Amino acid sequence: MTRSTQLRAAVITAAAACLLAVAPQTATAQPGAAHRTYDVRDYGATGDGTTLDDDAIDRAIDAADAAPGRGTVLFPPGTYKSRTLHLKSDITLHLAKGATLLAAPGGMDEAEPNPWDAYQDFGHSHFRNALLTGENIHHLAITGSGTLDGEGLGTSNTLEPGVGDKILSLKRCADLDIQDVTFTRGGHFALLLNGCDGVRMTRTKVLTSTDRDAVNLINSRHVDIGHSRIEGRDDGVVLKSDYALGRTYTSQDIRVHDSDVLSTENNALQFGSETCGDFRDIRFDRLRIGGGGKAAIGIVSMDGADISDVRYSDITMTKGATPVFIKIGDRKRCPGAPPAGRIHDIRFRNVTGTGLTHPVTGVDYTSTITGAPGADVEDITFDRVRLTVPGGHPASDAELVPGEFLTDYVPKTYGVRPSYGWWIRHAKGITFTNSAVSTDTNDDRPAFIADDGVGITLDRVTAGRGTASPYDVGFSGVTGPVVRHSTTTDGEALRIRTTG
Repeated sequence: MTRSTQLRAAVITAAAACLLAVAPQTATAQPGAAHRTYDVRDYGATGDGTTLDDDAIDRAIDAADAAPGRGTVLFPPGTYKSRTLHLKSDITLHLAKGATLLAAPGGMDEAEPNPWDAYQDFGHSHFRNALLTGENIHHLAITGSGTLDGEGLGTSNTLEPGVGDKILSLKRCADLDIQDVTFTRGGHFALLLNGCDGVRMTRTKVLTSTDRDAVNLINSRHVDIGHSRIEGRDDGVVLKSDYALGRTYTSQDIRVHDSDVLSTENNALQFGSETCGDFRDIRFDRLRIGGGGKAAIGIVSMDGADISDVRYSDITMTKGATPVFIKIGDRKRCPGAPPAGRIHDIRFRNVTGTGLTHPVTGVDYTSTITGAPGADVEDITFDRVRLTVPGGHPASDAELVPGEFLTDYVPKTYGVRPSYGWWIRHAKGITFTNSAVSTDTNDDRPAFIADDGVGITLDRVTAGRGTASPYDVGFSGVTGPVVRHSTTTDGEALRIRTTG
């Protein structure tokens, strides 16, 4: 033993108490096996913030892995500067209060070759160039009130040798628990989880609003994220299905709830853009979205994925440049160049949005639902969805016709939309009930425009009307449009224009 002070004993006692508190979720030792604690200082770590402690920490991890039962690798208070650490199964990393695991600016493991790296960005294709990396591991926990700080990580798609770009990078993991810790300065990805089954994250802070992505869930299933604060400059919580593992997966049974999420420059809640495999059974509940530089809520299928059975409920959002963006593209960035995919069976309930502008620049774009020619977005319902958007556009903008942009997934590419509330194209079975849309300042565009659709319904909808607006709802090339029991905010009947 290198340290045996009373402080260390107190830290170990506190850590043991914490682990007992979470034992029903994280304990996996065989009956009768001891649960041992391995203090990284006992293996040579200094915690002085200057010395590279990764060799000592890896020795503690190896010791915990070699012993029978489940082992806890303890980080007492201190700053542990580290290159790549190599995670193992059946261990807990416990960062005590005042403990920081700090990413070194160089010496990280090199990015491994990937024969399928043409199908996704560099950061998605490689897993070993990270502060914490693990492949084919199970029953891993990261707990405590300490911090994982990626100060030395890079954010670019091109990196100098030895520079990492992720804090936590896991490939084909099972049963991961993350509780109470803070991730900050995450590089390209604070958390990159690909092919994982059984992920639980609670009371966790991911603070990367000056870096890039916060939480990437790729090709994963049985995920629960709750009671957390997640902030990214790029995507906040994003679900993707790339081809980095050499096959497609169905991402399913994913729950994100009771949390605060924002993205300063990209999407707060997002599907895609990497979308080789399908998505189903996804729920977003009781969330506060504090910003989305592209979209507060985004769903894109760019590479052939079928996205269905998705529910959003009890969500408030502010600072979203595009409140809701739903798009089918035709990028074909997966093996076999698959045709355009599907987005269908999506439900929004009790969603409120105010102050809906870009968190940094202040620009705004209309909520958009657009399929591709021959590939309609289908069966989308908005119930009690109430948005107040900035407004400020002239009636002449109602004549704008945005392009198709089938290989682009960025909302701003479409520019100013011809309507202020909702713009819909290539869509079937889109229903708004008990919903409302209005503007902060006068806007003379219509509230709704739908082009090339079937069964577009407004039922008990309230819409603001501009002082010079020629009409309130426009249908062009839409079969079976329905507007009933709907009025302006002043109680007047909505004026409808139909063409085609």
